Amino acid sequence: MKKIELYSILDLMDEIKKLDALILLHNNVAQEDFMISQYEAKKVKLVAELIDALAAPKIQSAQSFSLIQKILGKFYPQLNERDLEDESFKEIVASI
Repeated sequence: MKKIELYSILDLMDEIKKLDALILLHNNVAQEDFMISQYEAKKVKLVAELIDALAAPKIQSAQSFSLIQKILGKFYPQLNERDLEDESFKEIVASI
């Protein structure tokens, strides 16, 4: 992995951590649903960018997929199948 790719990934991780802290702060201090939803949307976008970067053909490997799994586990704890609202996602989980 080139240094520029590494620094880009580390920057994304840093931004996600900052957003996570802001979400936690707003959850603890006040019930500002609008702000929390805005932070959550930004976090989803950044996590998707991070996954795209780690799954890019230049660096995709078992290690990068393992990192993706670790990132998802940290920022999005596993849901129970009954917690899924979308029927399509339920079907995908059932096929796993």
